[in-house]
Amino acid sequence: MSDTTQSGLKKALGKKEMLILSFGAMIGWGWIILAGDWIQEGGPLGAISAFVAGGIVVGVVAIIYSELASSMPLVGGEHVYSLRALGPIGSFVCTWAIIFGYVTVAAFEAVALPSAMAFIIPGFNAVPLWDVAGEPVYGTWILVGVLGTIGVTYLNYIGIRIAAQFQIIMTLVIAFAGVVLIAGAITSGQPSPDPSFGAGTAGIFAVVLMTPFMFVGFDVIPQSAEEADIPARTLGLLILLSVGMAALFYMAVIWGSSRALPGAELVESSLPAARAMEVLYGSQTAGQLMALAGVAGILTSWNAFIIGGSRALFALSESGMLPEPLSEVHPEYNTPSNAILLIGGLSAIAPFFGEQMLTWIVNAGGLGIVVAWFLVVVSFLILRYREPGMERPYKVPAGYLVGIIAFVMTAIFITLYLPGGQSALLWPYEWVFVLGWCVLGIVLYAFSGDTAVETSEEVVRRIEALNDE
Repeated sequence: MSDTTQSGLKKALGKKEMLILSFGAMIGWGWIILAGDWIQEGGPLGAISAFVAGGIVVGVVAIIYSELASSMPLVGGEHVYSLRALGPIGSFVCTWAIIFGYVTVAAFEAVALPSAMAFIIPGFNAVPLWDVAGEPVYGTWILVGVLGTIGVTYLNYIGIRIAAQFQIIMTLVIAFAGVVLIAGAITSGQPSPDPSFGAGTAGIFAVVLMTPFMFVGFDVIPQSAEEADIPARTLGLLILLSVGMAALFYMAVIWGSSRALPGAELVESSLPAARAMEVLYGSQTAGQLMALAGVAGILTSWNAFIIGGSRALFALSESGMLPEPLSEVHPEYNTPSNAILLIGGLSAIAPFFGEQMLTWIVNAGGLGIVVAWFLVVVSFLILRYREPGMERPYKVPAGYLVGIIAFVMTAIFITLYLPGGQSALLWPYEWVFVLGWCVLGIVLYAFSGDTAVETSEEVVRRIEALNDE
């Protein structure tokens, strides 16, 4: 068996690498800055209940991905499934939407890294340059954000195995900090004075709305499926396992933090989870350890979404939907080098807009993610109906019922982002990102020229060729 796929990518990822890649993508930076908000809104038990509910919602979508990823283990994930089910236009919309989500997360991390440094290093905010939406942009933020982008992009450029090994190391740092937090909560913590369920149903629902986007990252496994040297069925099961691990991690952080301080006091800190660690151990050093774990979370998420975004770009280009240079494979490193550089370049722009970008880009990117999830669910239902005999190494039990539930849930989440919805995007700032991304997609699609676009039959041929390798 060749260690290089028909696309020229390298089969370099085993079960451990794939699992950690997905898990590390999900437990990024959000938990360390939002733990206080979760506890204040929903109460300790309410917030944990919200993550149970959110884990179920995402789990329903993830189980659908599991069947599709095991059936079509090709680079590009969503692109392949939607192309086979919806055709070229539907596939482009789906894949371009998920790339938008990936790019916004990568851009978020380029701003989150200097934000973490500001907590760890006294006097870090230096050399004010200009203001964006009333918030100052510091030269130190730009420097650290751009250097971080260059570093993570370079790691991905020189090989997915190196990037995966880096992911494992950073994830171990996060896991260690989580264990230390729980140990402190058990030995030194006190029962939370907050009401167990906070503001009741409304508070719990407010946390539930945040949870799907804390789980974004499991779909990095389908994106890099062609580079996985593991059985197709195992690929699907790893998606489900990674979602479960992330849910347990978030619930542990909520429980541990709630035993340190009330939610109202936690939210006063820029890094509530780090503040909780500091209180539990009576040590500023312990708080800085948790902040460093947050930095590790930034890097794992950043790394994974550059991997996922670049593979999605590569797949679109390989199908003739984007300019051909984006599907070029580096002759030495066997990576989609130009696609990686594009994702890195786009994320490097974010630090120039300062901390305000954290909110704007995450909210805007959330819409792209749920649109892609919705179209993947539609693809699942169409393929179940149209191709019942398709080989499915992992098959979702009660597939039609699960698909309909996922269809309703993802459709509801899309409406939350639209005008009048509970998470409606802010005009003009957040909608500018959405509309700008749509225009960029149209331009790049047009620039790709008259290149022949793959058909669903071509996808089938590529799957058969992959199975023969």
